[in-house]
Amino acid sequence: MLETHNLALFVLSCILLNLTPGQDTLFIVGRSAAQGSRAGLISAFGIMTGVLVHTLLAAFGLSAVLAASSLAFGIVKFAGAGYLIWLGVGFLRSGNLSHAPVAPPANRSVPSWTLYRQGILTNLLNPKVSLFFLSFLPQFVNPGAERIVLSFVFLGLIFFTTGTLWCVILAYGSAWLTERFRQKTIAGGVLKKATGALFVGLGLKLAFSHVD
Repeated sequence: MLETHNLALFVLSCILLNLTPGQDTLFIVGRSAAQGSRAGLISAFGIMTGVLVHTLLAAFGLSAVLAASSLAFGIVKFAGAGYLIWLGVGFLRSGNLSHAPVAPPANRSVPSWTLYRQGILTNLLNPKVSLFFLSFLPQFVNPGAERIVLSFVFLGLIFFTTGTLWCVILAYGSAWLTERFRQKTIAGGVLKKATGALFVGLGLKLAFSHVD
């Protein structure tokens, strides 16, 4: 038997947390807006893979290293911030602000593995996600549980499932709305510029963040 409690409350919490806009949400929206639903979906699956990794880290207690070591936290934080800024600068440099209608996103020009890897790294290089799982999941595991790792993984899979469903909706919804916008705008590269600014902003926000 899995040694968890308040499972209904946990599922509700997962849904509400997934609906709350955050770095991962904005990353998926940015990818979908700039490169279409395919790019958004693959990025979302990469992010949710990172969620599974964070679950295992929390289950085995490795995330505690980030909580205990300010140096480790700082290294991971600035690595993640630098990565997001690097992605954002790439979008800013590729955007062409001409007065022609925006062309459809070139989905096939970006390899699936690249999109997937970037999604994983974006999630893994955010130390606050590790600390969140380390503090959130134990609240729904029975004290003194013998199968604590299995219980953590079970809860993580629930979060993964609810999160994946929401990310799929985000990817398709963002791509659909962007396509409607793309058909009416005359600013050729405005979407890529906006996506680049979004990623740079996320990177700066992460760089100047601190543990509450």
